[in-house]
Amino acid sequence: MTYTHPEYLVSPDWLEDHLDDPAIRILDVTAKLSSKLDNGAGKQCYGEAHIPGSFFFDVPSAKGVLSQGDTDLPWMWPSPAQFEATMIEFGVGTDSRVVLVARTPRPGVDSGTMWCTRAWWTMHHFGVDCAILHGGIERWEAERRPMTSAATSPTAAATPLSLEAEWEQARATSADVLAAVGGIADRTGRVCLVDALAPESYDGTQGAYGSRPGHITGAVNVPFRSLIDAETCGFVDPEKMSEVLTGAGLLNAPEVITYCGGAIAATVDAFCLALLGHEHVSVYDGSLMEWTANPDLPITNPSA
Repeated sequence: MTYTHPEYLVSPDWLEDHLDDPAIRILDVTAKLSSKLDNGAGKQCYGEAHIPGSFFFDVPSAKGVLSQGDTDLPWMWPSPAQFEATMIEFGVGTDSRVVLVARTPRPGVDSGTMWCTRAWWTMHHFGVDCAILHGGIERWEAERRPMTSAATSPTAAATPLSLEAEWEQARATSADVLAAVGGIADRTGRVCLVDALAPESYDGTQGAYGSRPGHITGAVNVPFRSLIDAETCGFVDPEKMSEVLTGAGLLNAPEVITYCGGAIAATVDAFCLALLGHEHVSVYDGSLMEWTANPDLPITNPSA
């Protein structure tokens, strides 16, 4: 068995062979977040060593390069105008192919995988040709491939992207999720709702987002770590991935909405579904940070 869309991943061999390709843009989305959701990875990780030709692309900060700046919640989907300006700034145009890379400086805290999939989810659905380095910077270094500390700055793109008109279908709102909950309750719905967090968050025993622990009523639990070999962008093989997603009823579901705490880990599940060919998947943008703040929205807490 193979991935339906293997082009969504690139190997270290492929990337090393294309380091001098002017069409390739390597964007480093490494996270090392503070308690205030500021990202120190630019100086502490990228500044020390990075893949030659890569640019630091601060997706993880609460108001990072792919997040709206005028909302109360972190990491909310950018406007088309903001996205287009960011792509121009980083040299991503109509002829570009983006490769997303990351390392995981603190396993269990700063997953390189979920920041790559978050960036991929946004960029892919706006129409960017992009892929993730399979195994991340850790695999790259383990294979003794070149690294540098030399700073580089991107050149603005001369040919702006034509943004995809269907980009909004990749994100779900609280209204979409509430409709899915209603459909699950009366067994008339087409949407499978998926919690990508750890089982202890799902069952309400640990790691609550906001004042109401547990999960959105009707959701199934597919922890994002069940789909990766490590937190360094190493995904499980297609057979294992298919087994996990089929077992949860996702691959056969007409539509899927994934969520987590802040719509970051949820993109791992969404990316894996896309990797295996599911075409009707969206990510709940506000996730539990928004949902739990509204007492009128249903939460199930098995531990209560």
